[in-house]
Amino acid sequence: MFQLSGKRFVAAIVFALVLVSAGVFLLIRHGSNLTSITVQGVVLRQDNDVRKQLPVDHAMVAITAGDTKSVAYSDASGYFKVNMRTVAWPGRILNLAFQQSDYEPLNMRVSVGFRSSRYRIYIARMTQRATPSIPANGKPSSLVSNLRIRYVVNAKSEDNIGSIVRTFQAVNQGNVACNGQSLCSPDGRWKAANGAISLDAGKGNEFRNIRVACIAGPCPFTKIDASGYVNGGRNISATVLDWSDTATFLIEAEVYHSAINSNVHHLFPVFFGSTLNFSLPSTEEGVSIEAKIDGTPMVFPLGPDLYLSWATCATRETEDAEKSTVYRCELKPGYHF
Repeated sequence: MFQLSGKRFVAAIVFALVLVSAGVFLLIRHGSNLTSITVQGVVLRQDNDVRKQLPVDHAMVAITAGDTKSVAYSDASGYFKVNMRTVAWPGRILNLAFQQSDYEPLNMRVSVGFRSSRYRIYIARMTQRATPSIPANGKPSSLVSNLRIRYVVNAKSEDNIGSIVRTFQAVNQGNVACNGQSLCSPDGRWKAANGAISLDAGKGNEFRNIRVACIAGPCPFTKIDASGYVNGGRNISATVLDWSDTATFLIEAEVYHSAINSNVHHLFPVFFGSTLNFSLPSTEEGVSIEAKIDGTPMVFPLGPDLYLSWATCATRETEDAEKSTVYRCELKPGYHF
């Protein structure tokens, strides 16, 4: 039988103690080194047809690590993001649980020990609970057909309704020394006079493309102040300075009328199974759904609570610059397309 000599035996014991000490050190180090972990992804309805993998909103998402638990909820787009502070040693697996009243619970295993896994996008596909195809009252389901979306967009219109032409004068006598008077020529030598005109376009109207020009008299010895009309508007004014004989000026402008016009728009939704989808611009108002229920034409206003007798609706806002609203309505039991 192989036996160690005294010196080799002592060396083996020392080596073993070093290994044990290193292991204890690593455990203590990892145990006190809490890391902030973020797990994000999307919750979808399980379906073999990817077009029917609809977002699942308000699903509870819980991540568990030992006795520590963090909870978040998915939004209307199905997106979730849950944070937790825990120890993340290489290869550690945490449990990610999903619950929603209309779906079967779902559990996933999440690897958090490696840096690359911390940025992974998790897709949770939940199986919808079975719903009876025949209503509890035993009546056959109602047919929902000929659907069309109706909405109103209010747009501001600006129409050119005419123009205006006026003349005015700056009355003065030339070659009169200024002698410190309040109005003088730009070089301070000659007495000057002002001429002015003010115009009102009327309620709901405004002036645009305003032009002022000297048309008669000693025009080279006049100056026009455009500050009162350069930006247009309902009320404008023009002021001129004349340091020679009387001069005549012309003011011309185009008149525009502003109004809010309500334009009715229609569109057709897209159907996937028992769900209809459509999107509307951020400027939409007065959304309603025109449909036939068992052949009878009806109009269903879709108010802020999104209530429909025959479907359950939800909305979400897109992330693009247009900020469109995406609608999703799913038939209630007792109805079919």
